[in-house]
Amino acid sequence: MNQMPSPDKMPLDELTRAGVAIREALTDQMVERFAVTGSNALELLDRLNDEGTNAAVHSLLDRLTEVHKAGALDTIFDVLMAIHAVRNAMTDQMVERLVCFVESAVDTVANEETFGFAQGAIGALRDAAQHTANEPVKAGWLGTAGLLGKPETQRSLQFLLSFASKLQKHAEEQ
Repeated sequence: MNQMPSPDKMPLDELTRAGVAIREALTDQMVERFAVTGSNALELLDRLNDEGTNAAVHSLLDRLTEVHKAGALDTIFDVLMAIHAVRNAMTDQMVERLVCFVESAVDTVANEETFGFAQGAIGALRDAAQHTANEPVKAGWLGTAGLLGKPETQRSLQFLLSFASKLQKHAEEQ
């Protein structure tokens, strides 16, 4: 087998001839690409000397290793591929409709009246949960009949029945 000896064991004239052969084989364009690549590599190494950049790269590599050990790296790339497939499958009309939907949802949620209603509903649910947690349970038919006789129970039932009726009416209109 014709193996090339290591440079330190090569006679000087063979080393010179190898250098000349390499130099003659390289075109100006190849030399320029080597110079640009070398310059970029040195610039990258210089940036790694910065403490902040060095810490960021080490942190990124640590997190990437954690993600890989957890098996989530494949999941991340699967999600990216799914997003890419959805993006390629969507038409301009679909994108426009999606943007309109998101805008409408944001407008609805950002509306002060809706926000106030939601806050009131959450407060009422919290108060009702606290009230029922502290009330003793009245078991049996007589306990239920006693609750039905209270005006606040009757108003609550009336409200729930009215709400269900109006909700059904709105659903049928749409």
